[in-house]
Amino acid sequence: MHGKLITFEGIDGSGKSTQLRMLAGHLRGRGVDILLTREPGGTPLGRRLREAFLETEETVAPMAELLLFAADRAQHVELLIKPALEEGRIVISDRFADATTAYQGAGRGFDEKTVSSIVKLATGGLKPGLTLFFDISVENALERLRNRDQAGESRNRMDTEKADFYLNVRRAYLKIAEREPKRFRVIDANGSVEETHSKVIEIVNGFLANG
Repeated sequence: MHGKLITFEGIDGSGKSTQLRMLAGHLRGRGVDILLTREPGGTPLGRRLREAFLETEETVAPMAELLLFAADRAQHVELLIKPALEEGRIVISDRFADATTAYQGAGRGFDEKTVSSIVKLATGGLKPGLTLFFDISVENALERLRNRDQAGESRNRMDTEKADFYLNVRRAYLKIAEREPKRFRVIDANGSVEETHSKVIEIVNGFLANG
């Protein structure tokens, strides 16, 4: 594979999706061939799984949640990400396998061995070349989510978790950063959108220039 996979991670309210769109505009302005995608929902099957899971009012068993995300990822990797990488494209995904480690592992309490096995099975061992983690305090993230409510923006079932859940998720992401500092870059996302964007541009431009 000759392309590159860049993933964006962060707790809900971190602003990662906004930063992904801003980065896309920057790279396209430079003539870089990129593919934007997301998890869950990067493929037609994934979009149906996303709707079934995130928009349901039914209680979802933790194991069902874990396996639904794995099914979405397996389809995503085989039918979208790998073909794009083989074409030499830059793939930028809003969430990938690290989200399962953080959300279903630390958030839902699955043991590391179980999560690791399912992630490996779904990805076929594919890992991003660069992961940006948008680190924000849980207090700031929850405030941003409340502001979305007041603005009438839609929320899904993952946006309604309590502070303790997000604290566990954030800690899990930071542990990944400690284990894999070359791949996993932590960006302070507590500041303005513009400040965060400038950090993203610096890191991504450096990554692409070195590859």
